[in-house]
Amino acid sequence: MTYGDDFQRLSKYSRDSLGGRSPGLHGKPPLYKTYPPDLERFELEKPDRSGGMPLYSALQQRRSERNYGKTALPVSKLSQVLWAAQGVTLSTEYHQFRTAPSAGGLFPIETYCVINNVEGFKPGVYHYQVPIHALVLIREGSFGTGLARAALGQKMLRDASFNLVWSAMIDRSKWKYDQRAYRYVYLDAGHIAQNTALAAVSCGLGSCQVGAFFDREVDEIIGVDGEKEFSIYMSSIGKPV
Repeated sequence: MTYGDDFQRLSKYSRDSLGGRSPGLHGKPPLYKTYPPDLERFELEKPDRSGGMPLYSALQQRRSERNYGKTALPVSKLSQVLWAAQGVTLSTEYHQFRTAPSAGGLFPIETYCVINNVEGFKPGVYHYQVPIHALVLIREGSFGTGLARAALGQKMLRDASFNLVWSAMIDRSKWKYDQRAYRYVYLDAGHIAQNTALAAVSCGLGSCQVGAFFDREVDEIIGVDGEKEFSIYMSSIGKPV
């Protein structure tokens, strides 16, 4: 099978055809994912947008950390990492700018937080509500072990204070970029993951990015269909030991 080779070839741009389109606003998918108002919502602390570790120091210290302590993580650390990953940096009348860039400003990546051990939070699967910097509880329970099993037994997902799972809502990007969208969602996720890794270092935490997992099992944990929305990347975060 040559699926990867075929995809790379068929999704190339050329001067004869860009393979995308210049759509109007009609039919544009919603920019944000919402949940029923009866689900529990948790407003997060306002992130600190000043100071912190110098960028080059964070780059120098970043490593893939796989061993974490068992002490519950302060919610302030969770808030800071989530905002750095994909939070809003500027709101205008027409647009909300975020910490990570996105092709066409379409932001197809959704962030799920699988909490294992954070102060004030029940273990469970949460969705990050970008516009209001809050988490909504979509599944209560301990899912760290299941996430580790889905990731080929990578135990740091079980031991982390929390894990971030990124999914792609592909129609947001296909609306403009058609099949080229499948390239862009992975690039978008990479930007977000790097922000996460550097923010973790700045907060005195460690992270490890994970691309090897059984897709359907991770999709089931975060409650997505695997077609219109599918898991593409993960990161474990915790206090390194």
